Amino acid sequence: MTGTTVCLGETMAQVTPADGQGLQTSGELRLAVAGAESTVAQYLADLGHRAAWVGRVGDDPFGRRVVASIAARGVDVSGVRTDPGAPTGVYFKDPGPDGTRVHYYRRGSAASRMGPADAGRVGLAGARLLHLTGITPALSDTCAGLVDLLMERAAAAGVPVSFDVNHRPALWSSPERAGSALRELARRADIVFVGRDEGERLWGTSTAADIHAHLAPRGLLVVKDAAVGATEFDGDRAEFVPAPAVGVVEAVGAGDAFAAGHLSGLLRGSPPRERLALGHRLAGRALRSIEDYVPADTLKED
Repeated sequence: MTGTTVCLGETMAQVTPADGQGLQTSGELRLAVAGAESTVAQYLADLGHRAAWVGRVGDDPFGRRVVASIAARGVDVSGVRTDPGAPTGVYFKDPGPDGTRVHYYRRGSAASRMGPADAGRVGLAGARLLHLTGITPALSDTCAGLVDLLMERAAAAGVPVSFDVNHRPALWSSPERAGSALRELARRADIVFVGRDEGERLWGTSTAADIHAHLAPRGLLVVKDAAVGATEFDGDRAEFVPAPAVGVVEAVGAGDAFAAGHLSGLLRGSPPRERLALGHRLAGRALRSIEDYVPADTLKED
């Protein structure tokens, strides 16, 4: 996958009330697809980069829809495997006055059965970047083994690793296990994305600077602080760009949009302020929509 950013992880079928009401009362539901890593791949493809998504889906209509939808955005899906013995995961969005709750039905999913044997489907030869998140190692022990092996292989191949902490508390047996595992993975990556609130939950850090001191990252660290802004650390240098004011419809998907915008700027050699600003711009589009992914090839319309 020469010149490609390779993204690996689970993508699921997504069910959302079409009328914005809660699942209990809504009269119409919409079906889409969503996954942190494939969302990043789609945004990167929209912005003119070569991107690939590697994952595993069930041999079912949901799995076929997932693969077709992502491929339609110009993402290479040749590394996706269909598993006849397990289903594609599904998750439901449940809007409410206090925000949107998410209900996952992914236990035993095809993606959770990924493991080190799948590493051969991840084409790292000539890749520009490998993008992973903290969701994948939480899916199963075999998925954790795959992430560990891919980080080793990427380092050996000289391929930078981007890692979004993406802490999902429901997937971990305890906060302590999550904190330890995600800290070690972040320390092995070349580019790390983490929310200030995630750092507080996982490691008891209260500021972006505290997270930087705690992780002592080997490369770039980007700390997102919701409506406040984002800070990029590179060694002793820190660059902060405030988040523009946005009328928030829903926050789901904004973090992945931000990561994609920042990575796009990084791949193009843009300076820190520009890549942080592009991250905010894409995140703002996601925040203004009920969709996890809002095509970025219409950026010129903003």
